[in-house]
Amino acid sequence: MREQIKAVATELLITHGVRGLRFGDIADRLDITRANIHYHFGTKKNLVEEVIDEYVQAAIAGLGEVWSDPGLTYQEKALRTMEFNRGRYTKFNTGSRTGRSWSLISRMRLETDQLSDEARAKLRQFTLEIETYINDAVVRAQKNGELSPSAPVRDIAIQLIAIVDSAGSITQDGGSFDRLEHLYTAYLHIIDHAYGTGRGAAKRPVLAAGS
Repeated sequence: MREQIKAVATELLITHGVRGLRFGDIADRLDITRANIHYHFGTKKNLVEEVIDEYVQAAIAGLGEVWSDPGLTYQEKALRTMEFNRGRYTKFNTGSRTGRSWSLISRMRLETDQLSDEARAKLRQFTLEIETYINDAVVRAQKNGELSPSAPVRDIAIQLIAIVDSAGSITQDGGSFDRLEHLYTAYLHIIDHAYGTGRGAAKRPVLAAGS
């Protein structure tokens, strides 16, 4: 039952935020009592903290598999990250031209004043982990000859870090996934054109429609 409660709470937090999360709504969805939720989690604060922690750890683990894979080029890692985002986006959006909230991390950043210090720390952890993954990947790409020796490693990394870290907000602001896809593919096109050596990927990135 704990897992079912957290699954519903995750969905409601993404769609309605902390202020809109009510034990009564969770109870109605699962056909249980609010007392049952209190039994498992005690308070709303505890439930929110646990949901955020598990969501962040799952996101870090999923992206970590991509960025730590020695068999993927830098471009392939970036494109797989885009598809990771797309997978989560489609759980809350039909088609690619809607901008409903789909990222718990982005949604919770809008309500940090409603979160505990522990929950805010988890959101920061996501940013730090992604930054480490991408920084290390750019360094490896340069050492492997995918990027030229003159490539500005930190500058290349920071641009993609910003895209990955803000993916949820980008789709909401743009009203579709197309905007996020364009940012990913345009970024890769520019990096490949400016610093690529021809060893970075099996095929060149293709710009999204409308570019």
